[in-house]
Amino acid sequence: MRASHPDPNTARWRRSSYSNGGSNNCVEVADGYPGIVPVRDSKTPGGAALIIPAAAWASFVDHFSR
Repeated sequence: MRASHPDPNTARWRRSSYSNGGSNNCVEVADGYPGIVPVRDSKTPGGAALIIPAAAWASFVDHFSR
């Protein structure tokens, strides 16, 4: 089954809790897409989003939350 891809205009983006909170270096993720995690740079919300497999995102977050 193919995962649905987010429409950047209708996706519900939230700032990652791993961003530093400043005006730079802010990552946003969109929830609600089974099997994938859309990720974008908050400084360019109209730009492309990376579509990352959910398992890979979980490993990434786990690695940096240690």
